[in-house]
Amino acid sequence: MSTDRARVLVVDDEESLRHMLSLALSKEGFIVWTASSGQEGLDTLKNRERFDICVTDIRMPGMDGLAFIEESQRLGARSPTFIAMSAYGDKQLALEALRRGAFDYISKPFEPSELSIKLRLVVERNRLGSAEERSASSPGQPGGHARKPPPTLDEIILASPAMQRIAETVRKVASFPTTVLITGETGTGKERIAGAIHAEGRRSQRPFVAVNCGAIPANLIESELFGHVKGAFTDASTDRKGLFEAASGGTLFLDEIAELPIEVQVKLLRVLVEGEIRSLGANQSIKTDVRVIAATSRDLAGRAEDGSFREDLFHRLNVVSIHIPPLRERREEIRPLVDHFCRLFEARLGIPSLSVNEDALQLLESYDWPGNVRELENALERAFVLSDGGHQLGATALDDRFHGRPARAPSRLPSGRADPAQSGSNSDDDTLTLRVRLTSLEKELIIKALEKTGGNRSKASTLLGISHRALLYKLKDYGIS
Repeated sequence: MSTDRARVLVVDDEESLRHMLSLALSKEGFIVWTASSGQEGLDTLKNRERFDICVTDIRMPGMDGLAFIEESQRLGARSPTFIAMSAYGDKQLALEALRRGAFDYISKPFEPSELSIKLRLVVERNRLGSAEERSASSPGQPGGHARKPPPTLDEIILASPAMQRIAETVRKVASFPTTVLITGETGTGKERIAGAIHAEGRRSQRPFVAVNCGAIPANLIESELFGHVKGAFTDASTDRKGLFEAASGGTLFLDEIAELPIEVQVKLLRVLVEGEIRSLGANQSIKTDVRVIAATSRDLAGRAEDGSFREDLFHRLNVVSIHIPPLRERREEIRPLVDHFCRLFEARLGIPSLSVNEDALQLLESYDWPGNVRELENALERAFVLSDGGHQLGATALDDRFHGRPARAPSRLPSGRADPAQSGSNSDDDTLTLRVRLTSLEKELIIKALEKTGGNRSKASTLLGISHRALLYKLKDYGIS
């Protein structure tokens, strides 16, 4: 499940708050529905497509948030992950919501960016599931979900010489436990190649577990990877297995490995060297049989040289390296990818016999795709959804980025600062590329966090849900002082 397709239900009796959250979260790529009461929220969960997350107020007339959460648990697999909203001073009610089944809570008043960070963490955790669900789960059981198995090479477009060479490497390394480092720009398909290494090898019948190291707060990542024992920290009420144990006998894919905190890098290096893990709070280590594949869109070699990433860990990860070139360097794959996505959208959108005409294909082939394959998929889906219902997509159905239309000047807020929703090369959803939108959003969230914490970078990193070191990297990358 990708963040930009996560379905969110907002339940609150205040119309202004529902409207504000709907606009803010929609701009960040979430699909948002709203309900004005607990009963309406329950009816929506029963009668609509399944939601991934529900953000609900606790104090509401009629069925309040606590009763709503409790009743929703009876829906089994249709029950979403809950985040409760509580007014300042209602901490006991918020804790009661956690006991009733909520994943987290947020105190009013709050900035939409604060809620967005919590939602992104939920999306990542939902994708991973609990340790037991990662190994095997039934979608018919409460809380369970079925993950699509990783693709084999036959399911990946390999139309360019570069991708064919990558496929040859995948076949060679698949059956060995060798650590692999995959590099490439965002959206090039690093997780799919990691999944193919797993699917083509001897571990294919064992779990493939993927985690984005930059999506989990620094204070949680060590527990996520290695697990913890009861009492290891304040909220550790039970023992919990980590991702290494969940991936036992299989493959653990560590995406965005450059964001891993330095203290966790040390522990990961020990695992790779000694083949043992130790849960937080445990007295003894246990043996582990897990193949590690790491990926990054950053210059990890450069970071190892300047000391911002451990050099010894870099060399342990970089036993076999695979670089995925950007889509602009393998344009011969655009047409096969378009055909692949048309078949995918036929099932997803319920529209048969989708195709793209020659004029549109030529526009797609001439575009540079800074967001790579992911941007191509999003652009095509958007065009099909907003088209007039025809089965063939023409050039006029593609948005402004493909027609070279000039960008509008960003509007200004009263403070004189650019509107965050309109920052970047263009403010309009029709013309912003995926990379520009994500970069703009990330910069704006960082600036807001620093403003909210009075420039305290440690507190800002906690608010953003990333490590202090990761925040320092981003400040340097974006030139934020």
